[in-house]
Amino acid sequence: MRQIRQSKKLHDVRYDVRGPILVEAQRLEAEGHRILRLNIGNTAPFGFEAPEAILADVTRHLADSQGYSDSRGIFSARTAVAQYYQQRGLTKTAVDDVFIGNGVSELISMVLQAFVDEGNEILVPAPDYPLWTGAVTLSGGTPVHYLCDESNGWNPDLADVEAKITEHTQALVIINPNNPTGAVYSKEVVAGLIDIARRHELVVMADEIYEKIIFDDAVHHHAAAAAGDDVLCLTFSGLSKAYRVCGYRAGWVMISGPQEVATDFLEGLTLIANMRMCANVPGQHAIQTALGGYQSIEELIVPGGRLYDQIMLADRLLNEIPGVSSVRPQGALYCFPRLDPEVYKIDDDQEFVIDLLRAKKILVTHGTGFNWPTPDHFRLVTLPDVGMLEEAIGRIADFLATRR
Repeated sequence: MRQIRQSKKLHDVRYDVRGPILVEAQRLEAEGHRILRLNIGNTAPFGFEAPEAILADVTRHLADSQGYSDSRGIFSARTAVAQYYQQRGLTKTAVDDVFIGNGVSELISMVLQAFVDEGNEILVPAPDYPLWTGAVTLSGGTPVHYLCDESNGWNPDLADVEAKITEHTQALVIINPNNPTGAVYSKEVVAGLIDIARRHELVVMADEIYEKIIFDDAVHHHAAAAAGDDVLCLTFSGLSKAYRVCGYRAGWVMISGPQEVATDFLEGLTLIANMRMCANVPGQHAIQTALGGYQSIEELIVPGGRLYDQIMLADRLLNEIPGVSSVRPQGALYCFPRLDPEVYKIDDDQEFVIDLLRAKKILVTHGTGFNWPTPDHFRLVTLPDVGMLEEAIGRIADFLATRR
């Protein structure tokens, strides 16, 4: 019989956060090993629960959620999102500027399908959340990675961004707060990125899903605020992380700037939204309650709060390991430590994390899986409680001691 093969469109698409390392973890679990999964930011397995008001509201609306909704999303959810941005200075945001999706992931794919043509180049940070690189490739475009500078708090290298622009460049992706580095960009850095987009007539795609998870004196600045009325900006965010409802798949994209020059693109986006019928309706009913009610995330991100204490502990413990350095995260849920190449001779970082997995039953993600160009980093999720984190990083330290 003929072999049934995957589409050639997938040949250059990777999503290593759930790739071969997860397959190996599942194999070990099938053998009876207990694996501590620190590869994805899934809040529920670590005891983070959704606010009760959100659960109650979703439950209350289940009977009304049996049919399709408007393909752009239910009116109350889109209104809540529009008002959220209005309260943050984006006063021109209207209900029709908002599309609700099955998480930010679906919306990224939808937007890129509607926007990208063969041969288009999209600027994506390195390191990045790898869905961006994969979705650009799958949509027929070419991801071009601009470097973030580890020695400068993982801020984007603006000169490198500008140097990567060609006649084929169509859009600039900004991930702020950044996954995997935890960097939160200053107002000046955001303005610098927008200035580049403005001068080169690029569309800005701002992934801001971690905007509420920031620590100490860090301040999040919306790209759309800097973009103003003359740069088309698509802002992606949602409930998954800040409200601990990853499984509800409640995300949105908000469109701001000169929409009159993007009517054809927006027609295409509407077409794709119609083709998928609608986002998960029960999850949409969580949005109004979440955005308008008590913001329980605030007690988790200050000293004494779980998210704060865990990420600070992880940063400290990692930096105590000989040959390991970690830039303190300002936001998000991750550390992205560096393994000094003079201390650890690693040629294949995927092989390295699989060796760690087999030896210590700890699952992390290798840095090249986030399109970082050299095999000298890995990403660690900081969601486990402090006791579990101490145990996990202790195991990593023991493993690294055998590799020095």
